[in-house]
Amino acid sequence: MKIIIAGAGDVGFHLAKLLSYESQDTYIVDLDGEKLNYINNHLDVITKKGDATSIKVLQEIGASSTDLLLAVTESQNTNFTISVVGKALGVKKTIARIKNPEFLNSDIIDFKDFGVDFMISPEELAAEEIKLLLNQSSFNDTVAFENGLFNVMGTTLGYKSPIVDLTVKEAKEKFSMVDFITIAIKREGIAQTIIPRGDSVYKINDQVYFSVPNYSVEKLYPICGKEHIDIKNVMILGGSSIGQKTARNLCREDFKVKLIEKDKEKALTLAEDLRNTLVIQGDGRELELLEEENIRDMDAFIAVTENSETNIMSCLVAKSKGVKKTVALVENMDYISISQTIGINTLINKKLIAASNIFRHIRKGEILALANLHNIDAEVFEFEVQKGAKVTEKLIKDLRFPREAVFGGIIREGKALMSFGNMQIEAGDHVIVFCLPEAISIVEELFN
Repeated sequence: MKIIIAGAGDVGFHLAKLLSYESQDTYIVDLDGEKLNYINNHLDVITKKGDATSIKVLQEIGASSTDLLLAVTESQNTNFTISVVGKALGVKKTIARIKNPEFLNSDIIDFKDFGVDFMISPEELAAEEIKLLLNQSSFNDTVAFENGLFNVMGTTLGYKSPIVDLTVKEAKEKFSMVDFITIAIKREGIAQTIIPRGDSVYKINDQVYFSVPNYSVEKLYPICGKEHIDIKNVMILGGSSIGQKTARNLCREDFKVKLIEKDKEKALTLAEDLRNTLVIQGDGRELELLEEENIRDMDAFIAVTENSETNIMSCLVAKSKGVKKTVALVENMDYISISQTIGINTLINKKLIAASNIFRHIRKGEILALANLHNIDAEVFEFEVQKGAKVTEKLIKDLRFPREAVFGGIIREGKALMSFGNMQIEAGDHVIVFCLPEAISIVEELFN
């Protein structure tokens, strides 16, 4: 597959990084030579310095033979232009990163007529992610498949967890009444993600990811040493587009929401737009204001200003005042890996979320869904098994499945099934797989 990425920012770089693990014919175009030099030194892709809206530049890198064009610059208008030009030059499929949510569900305009096959809004995706995190409040990462029939849930183990110092096998034997599969462990001081086996040991402060069917979600809390937190009162710091979308999403589900915005004019506009949200004009970094607005009575605090450091520090302040759940938006992807060590429940990066969402359009095989876990440079896939696929030929335990991947569960005819070794995968099954980048192509081959 030949792919052109227009834009070498965070979204473009992360997409290029994911593609560099595979034998994709990948080009990345940008006007910033410094960014391209960095990519050249770190990734195995082809870079081109130039304006991606230029017909000549796109022709030089072979747009006519390109399968997929990803326009992911910071400018919505530029991304539209790149997509339209690319389509006219013969690109088979175009994806544009946008900011205006009106474009996503428009019944008036069919953007495919203009050359834009698919659009993605990092802000919309981040707002949806925040809502999901609040609904599974004791976990710092959560992904739902098939409307929650199966869930991948991440949490940091504390001293209260009864599985600490047990092996994976011992934990399964001790809690045999609970259906769960441990799919990944991220340990402090170890860069490589641990794909757990039966003799892998859980340790305090491990960030552990479980795959859990819907009927076992509540039973997982005591195993992790957690209690279910009933979140009702939410404070949002920052009237950014993500803050606005999050407030609107939460109010639809009967959360009580306060939103703090520093800019007076913006706060007035938000108050007009968000009728069910209490909008407060003020500096949310000031402890006195937070105290006046009863920060101690909040169940969750969400910081989504344009400044990552402000978001992190304000969440730490909220945590010190007894707020149970904190979520901070960060721009620097390097911050994501430290969330479990600094006391914030979850750090999210809208560009990382967007890149993972776009990445599913690149995948081979019958992939229904794909998600990225915040602290781990890996993917969770949902495959639809086709007739004749290699995974249907043997029991799971007899498949030559790579050590860098693990089955997370099976959905068969609307029912959640555990993917243990003696299970036979059948055509029509939906299978959840956690996979490190180096094993993606092998896993895809098994499902083809």
